[in-house]
Amino acid sequence: MAEFDEPIERLIEYFRQLPSVGKKTAQRYAFYIIENGKEKAENFAKAILDVKEKVKLCKECGNYSVNEICPICQRRNKKLVCVVQEPKDIVSMEKIKSYDGVYHVLFGTISPLENRGPNDIRIKELLERVSKNGVEEVIMATNPDVEGEATAMYISKLLKPLGVKVTRLAQGIAMGSDIEFADEVTLERAMEQRQEI
Repeated sequence: MAEFDEPIERLIEYFRQLPSVGKKTAQRYAFYIIENGKEKAENFAKAILDVKEKVKLCKECGNYSVNEICPICQRRNKKLVCVVQEPKDIVSMEKIKSYDGVYHVLFGTISPLENRGPNDIRIKELLERVSKNGVEEVIMATNPDVEGEATAMYISKLLKPLGVKVTRLAQGIAMGSDIEFADEVTLERAMEQRQEI
């Protein structure tokens, strides 16, 4: 038997689908929506719809953007490319104020256990970009876990014959952790002390 009436249960269930949101938090979110005015709920719903309608992937790096080419790709040094797993990793890497290169989002890692191979992530697009833009250095900023390391090594082997310097963030970031949760000092040190792979 449901704890709440159907519309409330449905709203709670949608909130529970968000990452890291448990039942209690989902209930708090649902009650927040109920307890505030209709206009606030409509604005919230419109913000969600706007994101779904207007935001797309940057044609160069794969970051989320309302433009075909994101602001980072429009203004930054295209000869330096930092490879990340997900768009949210760019937000973390941007804490490094001294980095003036661009990014490349893979949308995952090579993971045989999850049935994801090299053709399932954006490696081909990276190789095309490196060839086309005269890239001088590719910085591998995948997570320091088994899949992230394997993906970095695989890409490094593909890039070496192209005469591109391939580096890896230094290990200030603990093995098994996510770039997303690293603080800016750790990321800055890792970027400064990156090593060729």
